[in-house]
Amino acid sequence: MSAAECGGLVRFVNVEGIKAGIVRALTAKEARGIADTALVAEFRAVPPSQKANLGLKWTIGNALSVVATDAAFADLVELLRDKRNGRSREMLAVALGNMKDPAAVDVLIELLNDEEVAGHALMALGKLKAQKARPHIESFLNHQKPWVRKEAKKALAKLNK
Repeated sequence: MSAAECGGLVRFVNVEGIKAGIVRALTAKEARGIADTALVAEFRAVPPSQKANLGLKWTIGNALSVVATDAAFADLVELLRDKRNGRSREMLAVALGNMKDPAAVDVLIELLNDEEVAGHALMALGKLKAQKARPHIESFLNHQKPWVRKEAKKALAKLNK
């Protein structure tokens, strides 16, 4: 195959789709504590301002919600606080629900003030059974979005167990 023919084929390759497929393959418990550093680096490598890339970033965040350990805690917090990452931060908030670092609860309570990730922060607080967060969670029982109210109820049910 000539170089010109290869160049024609490259136009049809969806690089972001291939990357997303590789990231999904890393979404396995066996990759826990192994793939998190590479996934954080890849999340950072995707420009935050390009809306077309938010799907890939969300997919990376989803993988991190399975494989991230406390070793990635500081990186996750930094990425979560960077609002340029938009809704791609949702699953990064869920990833904090896997952390043993007690500071995770404080960060998640802080994220309840961020409408883009508040519902996902509720999920993580429930997973952590963070009693300290109870009054903050209760304030979401009357939230305007039904799914957020549902997550608040689920989180409180976990706290009550």
